[in-house]
Amino acid sequence: MKGSARVDRRTKNLTHRLNEGEVAVISHTDLDRVAAENLRDAKPSVVLNAEKSISGRYPNLGPIILMEAGVPLIDDLGPEIMDISEGQIVEARKNGEVLVDGVVISQGIFETEETVKQDMIDARSGMETQLRAFATNTLEYMNQEQGLILDGVGIPKIRTKMKGRHVLIVVRGYDYVDDLHTLRPYIRENRPIMIGVDGGADALIELGYKPDMIVGDMDSVSDKALKSGAEIIVHAYRDGRAPGKKRVEDLGVEHTIFPATGTSEDVAMLLCDANDAELIVAVGTHSTIIEFLDKGRAGMASTFLTRLVVGGKLIDAKGVSRLYKSKISNGLVILLIVAGFVALFAAMTASASGQTFLSVLGARLGDLANWFRNLF
Repeated sequence: MKGSARVDRRTKNLTHRLNEGEVAVISHTDLDRVAAENLRDAKPSVVLNAEKSISGRYPNLGPIILMEAGVPLIDDLGPEIMDISEGQIVEARKNGEVLVDGVVISQGIFETEETVKQDMIDARSGMETQLRAFATNTLEYMNQEQGLILDGVGIPKIRTKMKGRHVLIVVRGYDYVDDLHTLRPYIRENRPIMIGVDGGADALIELGYKPDMIVGDMDSVSDKALKSGAEIIVHAYRDGRAPGKKRVEDLGVEHTIFPATGTSEDVAMLLCDANDAELIVAVGTHSTIIEFLDKGRAGMASTFLTRLVVGGKLIDAKGVSRLYKSKISNGLVILLIVAGFVALFAAMTASASGQTFLSVLGARLGDLANWFRNLF
């Protein structure tokens, strides 16, 4: 396994520039599903992880996704692996050794389906600890943010008019692309206000839509999306610190600061509810304990309370692509159209009037062809 190295401590940044056959060098404890799917789609020759892809905290799905796709994974290589320079030629061996210029610089664990399955069994025993931590964090959050979630205290004024409108919130979570494709008829008929949560804005643009609003800490959204004309809501910490503020200021983009402890997707839902949206359709949002642990969240209180508050108007469309798939493919539709034309042609050639029509049509087409030839 050999190739040019692409190195980044943030896997989601690395996958944007990772090409097929290259070596992905990451530092990602508990490799999550979304990161693994992005790595898989880039088709690297091998993934080198400075950390443990399964630490034992919970049964994360990332390594299994790489195994099923046939992408080799070498784990627990240590911090020295991150000293590899971008573009260096790296060689990896099945004994876990990593070499640069023929010299072994680190050795880790070459993961197999058997080792990953055993790690997953061990990780399930760690769920009790995680559940206890979730419960504690949830109670703390409820005490801190019940005014915001239950009474709307601190929700900023926005210029986007939502009253009586449908709103589509897009998060780059599980199956979001397939779900958006399935929702195309709904989008075409209802023309909902479109909100991208961080990278969800780019997802909308990639599918040919224009986001009306972008909500998030601005760490995974492109400059193109931020300059698209959408209203920008920068999600800040409760003490007012906003890591994404400097970025939008440097771009010269008008924005509004929204301090809140919860997740950006929950902030987007609260904005919609506070501004009297008729219906909130969510794609790619996070709602299970595994999804929250994948994102490194310590608690789910904001999700629990937000869904309790907006539940009457919230439709979670996550996974809708698995619920319904059209049984009529594009190929069958084209075949049906061709068959219809063939049947029509056969019927016309079988009757005198039809033969006359075809003769006149042929003469007209001949005249049209001569006219085009005379032009040149």
